[in-house]
Amino acid sequence: MFFSKKKSEKTAYDPTVKKPAIRVSICTGEQVAGFKDLKTGKFEEVTLIRNTKDLSDFKKRYSIEGEIEKIY
Repeated sequence: MFFSKKKSEKTAYDPTVKKPAIRVSICTGEQVAGFKDLKTGKFEEVTLIRNTKDLSDFKKRYSIEGEIEKIY
């Protein structure tokens, strides 16, 4: 059998409704990437960030450039 990594597909989000953010736990330092709703402020989790590769994959998947806001 041959197993291969799943190719990451580009996914779109509406920047007028949501903005990318990283929620960081003060106690454990755990980081979760996702989107913050601009109207309600609710955070939608997308992926756990364990290393810089996870963060770059998240940015590439959603075509995000530059720094992402961190929420504590």
